[in-house]
Amino acid sequence: MKIKYAFLILFSSLFIGVSVGVVNTIFGRVLLFIGEFRSHYFLWLIPFLGVVGLVIIWFYHRLGLSLQKGMGLVLATGRKENNHIPLRLVPLVAISTWLTHLFGGSAGREGVAVQIGATLSHQIGKRFKLEDSSQIFLVIGIAAGFAGLFQTPLAAFFFAFEVLKLYKPKWWMTLPALIAALTASQTSHLLGLEKFTHPLDFVTISSQQWLALLLLGIAFGYIGRMFIFLLKKSKFYLEKWVPNPFLKIFLGGIGLSILMILLFQGRYAGLGTNLIDASLNSQEVLAYDWLLKIILTCLTLAIGFQGGEVTPLFAIGASAGVIMAQFLGLPLALAAGLGYMAVFGSATNTLIAPIFIACEVFGYQYILLYAPVMVIAHLCNRKASIYQ
Repeated sequence: MKIKYAFLILFSSLFIGVSVGVVNTIFGRVLLFIGEFRSHYFLWLIPFLGVVGLVIIWFYHRLGLSLQKGMGLVLATGRKENNHIPLRLVPLVAISTWLTHLFGGSAGREGVAVQIGATLSHQIGKRFKLEDSSQIFLVIGIAAGFAGLFQTPLAAFFFAFEVLKLYKPKWWMTLPALIAALTASQTSHLLGLEKFTHPLDFVTISSQQWLALLLLGIAFGYIGRMFIFLLKKSKFYLEKWVPNPFLKIFLGGIGLSILMILLFQGRYAGLGTNLIDASLNSQEVLAYDWLLKIILTCLTLAIGFQGGEVTPLFAIGASAGVIMAQFLGLPLALAAGLGYMAVFGSATNTLIAPIFIACEVFGYQYILLYAPVMVIAHLCNRKASIYQ
């Protein structure tokens, strides 16, 4: 690669990092406000979930059905099966996700952040007439999108390569991706988007507890696989039984509204941060919280609502970890942190990124515990992923 193009890409990665950091801050702060507003007026908002679903599907029909693929469209571009990500994807996916969360859907946010980063970066990369430029800028955008929202730049850097299955990246991809991740993370931090951290108190682990940790790794691996299985099957059967997308999201939204009201009036709506907080702070965690969060998140996304899977996966893993820790004699917060990491890694078929998420959120002092638990969960996953 010519030196001048290398410098142009490095400069572009800085610009992309700042731009994505700004956009993700706006998206993230609005989403946090929406979550608080919904929690106060849940019973007034949840009955309209089906109607709002019609609005979301109408948007996609007007602006392009291919955009409904979301992360699938991004990954297809990374595999060179697609050569264009329209800029209109950014406002469309952001608004659709805001509406999903406002009216009580159970979904995440990282899918939106990554799509925003990938789209903005892809648009800039199209100006470069270089071999592999599309792939380079997609990596830069994914890293920036993930880092701008979660402010975990090292995890975002590895996530970009792992999710695109670029296990032997070319040298000129790595530095721009790292610069974009660090820049996006710092930009969103300076603009006031709060980073989630929960440093764990260090405790020693006995030889018997090491065996319990290995059992946790197996359980988390299969919980991740369960999420993948239920998400794919629910999408398949709902599309088969109700092929009309308007009817599917309207009827599905009504059914989801009823379930959300009956199941503790919104405990499982939104991101699932309430379950994460309860798991890490010794508050009440119900034995079936993790399972109900899986089911309701899979239904929300399969019906056609927008969002992501990662934050719900964090919540599922943390709440499952607390329950299992009580039987295995492990510190509750540590088990919650391991579940937070490992269920996400299993469901996304990533290995290095979740380890660094745990380090950047919970602290590096337990890295010798994070790694073996994550390796076991990854092996139990058997290459399945929520990303097609």
